[in-house]
Amino acid sequence: MPQPLHPAIVHFPIVLVVLLPIAAILALVAIRRGIRERSAWLPVVGIAAALAASAWLAVLTGKREEGVVERVVAESAIHDHEERAEFFSWLTVAGLVLVSLGLLEDRPGRVMRGVAVVAALGASVAGYRVGHSGGELVYEHGAASAYVDSDVRLSASSEGDEGHESR
Repeated sequence: MPQPLHPAIVHFPIVLVVLLPIAAILALVAIRRGIRERSAWLPVVGIAAALAASAWLAVLTGKREEGVVERVVAESAIHDHEERAEFFSWLTVAGLVLVSLGLLEDRPGRVMRGVAVVAALGASVAGYRVGHSGGELVYEHGAASAYVDSDVRLSASSEGDEGHESR
């Protein structure tokens, strides 16, 4: 397994939160063209379930690795990311419920499928905010440096110096 695990896991909800509204819109088009509602909408429910599961897994791995990153990043920056991630994960669970209600038949199902598309677009915005704050932790606050062995950095820099001297 990759170490740290959190950066590897977070890419799943990022992809799925982008894919969900696209899949939902395509399912609505398919239904309009005569595909059975359940057949067209079931893959959307599957994507929403995978999104909710991966979002929660990302939160869990983030909490597990938080102590390491706190050594190099201000707690306030981590807290902001954590709050956004927790909100997003709850939002994905609520979205899963809404998307699942799109499996209802007739008018209730049609209404819920429309609501689910709007909710999926909203989740994309929330997902962007989480990803952006995570990117800030890595690229502005140096979170990745918490996992870099100082001996490895010294070794790499001295090799670079030796290579420079031989020119």
